[in-house]
Amino acid sequence: MLPIAFAPSYAHPLPTAHRFPMLKYELLPEQLLYEGTATAADFFVPTPPPDADILRVHDAGYYQRLRLGQLTRQEERVTGFPWSPELFAREITILGGTIECARRALVHGAAFNIAGGTHHAFRDRGEGFCLLNDQAVAAAWLLANGLAKKVLIVDLDVHQGNGTAAIFQHEPRVFTYSVHGARNYPGRKETSDLDQPLPDGTTDAEYLSLLAATLGPLVARVRPDFVFYLAGVDVLATDKLGHLALSRAGCRQRDELVLRLCHAQGLPVVVCMGGGYSAHIADIVEAHANTFRAAAGLWG
Repeated sequence: MLPIAFAPSYAHPLPTAHRFPMLKYELLPEQLLYEGTATAADFFVPTPPPDADILRVHDAGYYQRLRLGQLTRQEERVTGFPWSPELFAREITILGGTIECARRALVHGAAFNIAGGTHHAFRDRGEGFCLLNDQAVAAAWLLANGLAKKVLIVDLDVHQGNGTAAIFQHEPRVFTYSVHGARNYPGRKETSDLDQPLPDGTTDAEYLSLLAATLGPLVARVRPDFVFYLAGVDVLATDKLGHLALSRAGCRQRDELVLRLCHAQGLPVVVCMGGGYSAHIADIVEAHANTFRAAAGLWG
């Protein structure tokens, strides 16, 4: 069994531009259940964590303004979302999901958050459809509760995990590794512990060769006892925002490489879905489903 956090859909009306990417959060669970990769018993609906867990990472003033809907118009534009109580509730539920996934990964070896991967959220602000940083909050929760001593965050979304890098810039117990498009968002990159920027048009062979040559030695050097994996599928050639050239098969091989290493090393791993903006929703859902299939073949 692989525990899977499934936050209820965001029901508040969204601008048309935001509705299409949100569909995957509904369609992906349906696909996994239909094909038998997951059963209903694998899914759980998370609950928001205590504020104290969030405030280990996020600035209290920012969190209070976010909770009360007091962001400025400019701040809302930067996040990309119009604020609503429903949006805030969903965001903190996603945080609870990633924390609970971390707890369950310690037991089961791996756990998934259908949402999550909000890596553009900084301590004191949101950016790029990210309001609160779920993997950062969960990593801090593990460390604070003595459940991990060294955390590795493997961020393979096409966009650099700038918020995560900034949050942990002075935290030696968390190692941030980001492979991303060099010319993609954000325009101003932060400094991860290891950044590997890629040129537009990077292919399967180039991407997988770099990852295979890097990740194993990195794990051996960092010696983490817990891994967070951000498995964005915006690396696909079909992605409208990605500018890389991975095939769906190459994206699955990427997932298999990361997950096999975690499995072989006995490293608990939490996987969050991250971005995906292909023109056809089937490309997004199928690529995300491949991540679950790869894990089911190892831990299922």
